[in-house]
Amino acid sequence: MKVPQKQAKRRRLWLNDGSCVRLKPCRPNHVWSYDFVADRTFDGRPLKILTVLDEYSRECLAIDVERSLQSIDVLERLAELFVERGLPEYIRSDNGPEFVAAQLRKWLQRLGVGTLFIEPGSPWENGYVESFNGKLRDECLNPELFSTLMEAKVLIEQWRKEYNEVRPHSACGYQPPAPETIVPLQLDSATLHPVAISMSLN
Repeated sequence: MKVPQKQAKRRRLWLNDGSCVRLKPCRPNHVWSYDFVADRTFDGRPLKILTVLDEYSRECLAIDVERSLQSIDVLERLAELFVERGLPEYIRSDNGPEFVAAQLRKWLQRLGVGTLFIEPGSPWENGYVESFNGKLRDECLNPELFSTLMEAKVLIEQWRKEYNEVRPHSACGYQPPAPETIVPLQLDSATLHPVAISMSLN
């Protein structure tokens, strides 16, 4: 009988208050979550898809589609979102190598963004983004046959915009997370002509 090799102990990543898994979002920018989804183009080549979600508002902040995505790509996407949206208090993920990379963790720590890592093998503990990824697969990835990487980028981004701006969500009182609206007929004081202002409510 072969004796299994002794495994090195590993240290889990928790907050001091033990709230790694169970912290619930209370306001926008409180808790973001991110994850990867895999798919393929028609020729069998892989697609790696990064999804970033605000857990409170349910808004999908970004979907990146590439052949390969590394921790530096995750960092660059987060940097863009932090400039655009401000810093979240926490960001939740699984223990994938792209998310636990030392460079990414140190960068988030310097910015004061807490990291919430779920228990390995427990995707239900990242339920918000897992639910979103299921909708992405059922409504976009499964019905579409992508011929090229560019086609996948365009169609998935179209789906993201519709998800955010058009479709109702029960958790948002059957409103979209970021509805696109028109502010009707405001008067321009210089010309006294009505002006329609298009804006996106985030």
